[in-house]
Amino acid sequence: MKSILIIEDDSEIAELERDYLVMNGFECDIAHRGTQGLEMALKNNYDLMIIDIMLPGTDGFGILSEVRRHKQTPVIFLSARSDDIDKIRGLGLGADDYMTKPFSPNELVARVKAHIMRHDILTGNIKSVIHIRSMSIDTNARLVTVGNERINLTAKEYDLLEFLAKNPNRAFSKETLFDRVWGLDAAGDVSTVAVHIQRIRDKLGVRGEKYIDTVWGVGYRMSA
Repeated sequence: MKSILIIEDDSEIAELERDYLVMNGFECDIAHRGTQGLEMALKNNYDLMIIDIMLPGTDGFGILSEVRRHKQTPVIFLSARSDDIDKIRGLGLGADDYMTKPFSPNELVARVKAHIMRHDILTGNIKSVIHIRSMSIDTNARLVTVGNERINLTAKEYDLLEFLAKNPNRAFSKETLFDRVWGLDAAGDVSTVAVHIQRIRDKLGVRGEKYIDTVWGVGYRMSA
């Protein structure tokens, strides 16, 4: 699971960012002071950082300058300061993106995903094929095979299987799976999750129960 560091002194904004990112499958840490955020940024290997500029202690520019001496982790500045001079300075110091407040949480999530994907491609860290025992999932081609047999799935069946496969051995409730795979604004209800799980199992045949476990009282998990 990809991890994000949020350095933001406004607790409400930080929690809003974290909530939307967690709903989209990310792990998040929050620092409310610049000095604390810099220490966490240098100590831990985050996949992306979201940094405010105006922070108590070390400001966002100072954090980015120090981080760039050691790491090339993608950085998005999220600031109430919209002056071009701040954007130019931030990008010049090595920021990958600059967003101004107020912001769309969904747009922030989309930019986070795009920058992480680009960084993974450039650094060769992206894994396009997931292997779980005899099952292979090619995430670029959206192709699922078990042994030498191709498994034909609908778009949402594939999305659900891929999500579980990317988070193996973790139990997710039907509500969480519905939010992550169908989205917060999707029509329908969580009962469709159970229907899709059963369809996937049916298509996997006798192997279906061995890959997707029912966790009673919780939901489902991919058994790896």
